[in-house]
Amino acid sequence: MKRLTTLLSALTLAAFAMGQPHSAAAQSKPTVGIAMPTKSSARWIADGDNIVKVLKERGYDTDLQYAEDDVPNQLSQIENMITKGAKVLVIAAIDGSTLSDVLAQAKAQGIKVVAYDRLIRGTPNVDYYATFDNFQVGVLQAQSLLKGLGLPEAKGPFNIELFGGSPDDNNAFFFYDGAMSVLKPLIDEKKLVVASGQMGMDKVSTLRWDGATAQARMDNLLSAFYANKKLDAVLSPYDGISIGILSSVKGVGYGSGGQKMPIVSGQDAEVPSVKSIIAGEQYASIFKDTRELARVTADMVDAMLSGKEVKVNDTKTYNNGVKVVPSYLLTPVVVDKSNWEPVLIGSGYYKASQVK
Repeated sequence: MKRLTTLLSALTLAAFAMGQPHSAAAQSKPTVGIAMPTKSSARWIADGDNIVKVLKERGYDTDLQYAEDDVPNQLSQIENMITKGAKVLVIAAIDGSTLSDVLAQAKAQGIKVVAYDRLIRGTPNVDYYATFDNFQVGVLQAQSLLKGLGLPEAKGPFNIELFGGSPDDNNAFFFYDGAMSVLKPLIDEKKLVVASGQMGMDKVSTLRWDGATAQARMDNLLSAFYANKKLDAVLSPYDGISIGILSSVKGVGYGSGGQKMPIVSGQDAEVPSVKSIIAGEQYASIFKDTRELARVTADMVDAMLSGKEVKVNDTKTYNNGVKVVPSYLLTPVVVDKSNWEPVLIGSGYYKASQVK
């Protein structure tokens, strides 16, 4: 009888164990904390949604937080993710130089860190960086301006003004440097003229990428330097800034009464800017497929947590002041009136109804 009871107990335990694989599997993959900067840009909403989608498809739990461009809020959110037991942090930093202390906490807990699209600076505790080729983004923005102006065939000279991104975002300097690698030789040759004389990120940056700030600066430039001359082009690093610039120039008559709109660049192919491109106002934007960036980020998470080699394609470019962060760079694409439909609609990134 004793042996029968023992056998039944063993069978019961085996049956119980056999009934557990799904719940055990469900708990086998840990939580990934995802810290995004703001919901004020449609681009970051798409990023957050895409990362969550890809990671959940792969069996991970996710904790997605938006800090609304408030640095203390983002720090608090990341600390909370650490406390709740996230095993990987994916961080698109508001200010890439403010995370050293919280990432030291993460390191002490054995938590891996992926810098997402924005480099995290001043700390050894960032493992990988997933982004686009940010210098190339700037090159493409500048090239779109030249194409819109008809250069190199057109004679000029053309009046141009320069806008940079937020000075607390490392990417902004890559965008500006990439653009200036194309524009500076033409400025030196006087084929392009910066009437205001304002050049360099210390003079042209736009804190927090804010469109209203850009619009106010453009208003000032127009009244101070363009009362009796025409503005031909504006280097803009981001669509939200572009919309502010366009509002300013339209306010003084550009785009009406036979006065052509200046050629204005952009980035992120946000819906208002795509509509503006279709309407013939903004000239171009840079499309960065956040679905691909989410996939690359998920690949990094998978590899780190399974002890496999993390795939990168750049080990030289992104020095954060403490270390060179191994990076995976994706390829940006220019969109303008000639190709927006196949690139954005044809790829399924947007539905036609969203932009028409």
